[in-house]
Amino acid sequence: MSEGLSRGPGAAGVPLRLGTRKSLMATTQSQRVADLLTERTGRPVELVGVTTQGDVSKALVAQMGGTGVFVNALRDKILSGEVDFAVHSLKDLPTSETPGIALAATPRRDDPRDALCAPVKLADLPRGARIGTGSPRRMAQLRALRPDLDVVPIRGNADTRLAKVTDGELDAVVLAHAGLKRIGRLEAVGEVFDTDQMLPAPGQGALALECRSDRTDLLELLGTVDDAATRRAVTAERSILAVLEAGCSAPVGTYAAEIDEKLHLTATVAAYDGSRQIRLSASGHPDAAEQLGRDLADRLLAQGADQLMGERD
Repeated sequence: MSEGLSRGPGAAGVPLRLGTRKSLMATTQSQRVADLLTERTGRPVELVGVTTQGDVSKALVAQMGGTGVFVNALRDKILSGEVDFAVHSLKDLPTSETPGIALAATPRRDDPRDALCAPVKLADLPRGARIGTGSPRRMAQLRALRPDLDVVPIRGNADTRLAKVTDGELDAVVLAHAGLKRIGRLEAVGEVFDTDQMLPAPGQGALALECRSDRTDLLELLGTVDDAATRRAVTAERSILAVLEAGCSAPVGTYAAEIDEKLHLTATVAAYDGSRQIRLSASGHPDAAEQLGRDLADRLLAQGADQLMGERD
């Protein structure tokens, strides 16, 4: 079967195959993309479940090498032609390019902030309270906000993590607000962290659509769901990671947003124990998003960001 002809976007009645992880969150956000794509193009889309290394392993993401553990299996399916495109959480994508793979679209971003899932706000948690998270970035910033808390590493999907609070194993967990909204679990949120308190991961709240770089017809079709403002913001954020040569498991937080026709970017690099943080901001023209991020990353490095990332508690 010739993928480019019989499976190409020109075959209006043939469903596009969307590769997705099998978790509730992944399939929910992938179905949202499928519905939006069908609405805008008339092309039917079917979901194809794919198991990734990150889904199988019980190790923490940082212990598996961090970047790419939720992505590589999906990219293999794209390159082999088993799926036409894939939907990822953008924060899971490596910043380095993969030969043969193109980032075709970034739909409009959801709320990128982190959420504390607990019956109370962070300030009201008792001294020594146990907070669970799988993210070194969240660990570092939580320890900076409340050094008296016991921040512990956890794995599992959102429901598994939330159950640890309900069952009393933990006093709170921190998860992405966007993901909780997608699976209908906002009732578990006790506080949404303002970006002044906790900077999100680069690309958090955004989705990424990838396909083969030689599928020009598919690139055009997927581009119908691209949001230019989201792409500029996440480009600035991810360029910081690229310059720092840091993965998604590094203690790096960023947030970019367009205000009054300028792109405003803030980034932090924190010590794993929360004892020190470097936090800097910059603004510039939205069309210069990548350079804005690179310049800010250079300033972070000049202030010792690489040393902070190299320190483990």
